[in-house]
Amino acid sequence: MSDKFKSGFVNIFGAPNAGKSTLLNLLLGERLVIISPKVQTTRHRILGILSEPNYQIVFSDTPGIIEPKYKLHQKMMLQVKSALEDADVAILMHDINQPIEEFETISNSLKLNVPVILLLNKTDVLKDKSVIDDIVKTYQERFPKWAVVPISAKKEVNTDKIMPLILKGLPEGFAFYPEDSISDRSERFFVGEMIREQIYALYEEEIPYHAAVLVQAFEEKTTLNVIKADIIVSRETQKMILLGKGGSMIKQLGINSRKVIEEFLQKKVHLELFVKVRPKWRDNENYLREYGYN
Repeated sequence: MSDKFKSGFVNIFGAPNAGKSTLLNLLLGERLVIISPKVQTTRHRILGILSEPNYQIVFSDTPGIIEPKYKLHQKMMLQVKSALEDADVAILMHDINQPIEEFETISNSLKLNVPVILLLNKTDVLKDKSVIDDIVKTYQERFPKWAVVPISAKKEVNTDKIMPLILKGLPEGFAFYPEDSISDRSERFFVGEMIREQIYALYEEEIPYHAAVLVQAFEEKTTLNVIKADIIVSRETQKMILLGKGGSMIKQLGINSRKVIEEFLQKKVHLELFVKVRPKWRDNENYLREYGYN
């Protein structure tokens, strides 16, 4: 290992739906984190590990910064706080189409003392592209110590500028994880997240926000993996929506989930889904612990 080996924690912060998960998947070259146009998709702090001959970066995708309404939200914000404490480099993401005042509210709450890269995301949906330079200048004047880069994570526009900036701010060190690691999370965790992602894709309105997924069984057999998962909701009416008429919706959810899980595991999967009602689970300490929101 050369003297110049660099390593550290690069943590991604921003409002819900700023594009943090899309960016993490792009930087890792792996579809590790679930994505949805609906806000608050990410509930956990998820570590993704990128190992190269002369560096190892431990990325962290954090939940979007919100005012907590439930104990679940409080736990999500605690994960943001823990990510603040161990960051060597911070990436802040903001939707370039949203006002600077909205971003300042978030940035002021973070109190960062490490190198910061501010990514102004979603330039692809900006109606007038000629204003990008002026917007960047405004942010640079407001945050003179930060690197400010306009990007589109979705369309991979200007994203090649991110890694050199990260490596510039990263300290010299040693690898924290074996070089073949891609995350500190288990396959079981990602399977649960993939089922939850399909709930976001398939169901409208409040259902995704009231649903948690708990993988109860993950059995690896020679020809396939047998997975059994509970989907937890708050009310009986939500259970009926999840099931659909004659079980049509839960069947579709199973088909969609199995497809992405098989792609991820590179193995055939037998998937069984069960819907359970747990009133007010988002405010229940015991339920939150059981569902992995420690």
